[in-house]
Amino acid sequence: MPPALEPQPKIITLEQYEALPDEKRAEVFDGVVYDMASPSQIHQRMLLKLSAILDSYIERKKGSCIVIPSPFDVILSEKPLTIVQPDIMIICDKDRLDGNRCNGAPDFIIEIVSPGNPSDDYIRKAYYYKNYGVREYWIVDPKRRIVTVNYFEGDLINVAYSFDATVRVNICDDLYISFPEIAEILNI
Repeated sequence: MPPALEPQPKIITLEQYEALPDEKRAEVFDGVVYDMASPSQIHQRMLLKLSAILDSYIERKKGSCIVIPSPFDVILSEKPLTIVQPDIMIICDKDRLDGNRCNGAPDFIIEIVSPGNPSDDYIRKAYYYKNYGVREYWIVDPKRRIVTVNYFEGDLINVAYSFDATVRVNICDDLYISFPEIAEILNI
């Protein structure tokens, strides 16, 4: 008897995605919906600290970019439908914002690793972010105490820094984030 075939995942449209219940946290890659786990306390505290640093920098510089934390949809592609909800993003082209989502790649994204799905951030999202035009992508891993920087625009890929380092945001002229300070504040 031949082996049983795996059922093919259901491909959804933008209209079907928008009809999902508000409480459902999901992303879509090539038309397939993937459920997202609820974030942990340390995840949310890290998101708050990093968002505040980025936002404060942009305000101080009177920059034209905007910082948006999750949950906020980003449509990377309509065909095949690819929608993500990065933990933190910086968007410099405000024409990409329609009030409900970002249509196209943000300039800068930070994903904070959740223990349940690290491969999503390190593999799947890195692939999509690079191929759809994100300029810089950081993966912050509180459990491993590592920040992985992918500066796609400068061909700097998978450069890992420990939480003992101060890390430069490459798309900004003079922004450095001190992970020792953040780790001390968050007690990690």
